[in-house]
Amino acid sequence: MTSLTPIIVLTVFVAIFGVGIVVVSALLGPKRNWTKAKKIPYESGLPGQERKETKIPVKFYLTAILFIVFDIEVVFMYPWALTYTEFIDAGLGGYIFGAMAVFVGLFIFGLIWEIKSKALEWD
Repeated sequence: MTSLTPIIVLTVFVAIFGVGIVVVSALLGPKRNWTKAKKIPYESGLPGQERKETKIPVKFYLTAILFIVFDIEVVFMYPWALTYTEFIDAGLGGYIFGAMAVFVGLFIFGLIWEIKSKALEWD
């Protein structure tokens, strides 16, 4: 339990500090009077017009998000590969290999789901 004490203390300190900053800013910060006129958008006196299409298709966002997710998964494999021999020497090689096998299994499952859901097909 002693090895977790610094982590617990730091977690409690960060939580108290975060809540304290929000409370102090709410108490000491400026108070705004949001009237109905201040809430509406101003466009040179003309009513606002909503456009239903965007300039960038959603496919680009989906591709970027999927790239980031799978890229981060691969980044997690790098430290494992570097320290795997140390775990083998410590007698934990099978356990660490099993944990990485589950991780890679989830990675492959996500990739298969992405292909089956046609997330990357550009019609």
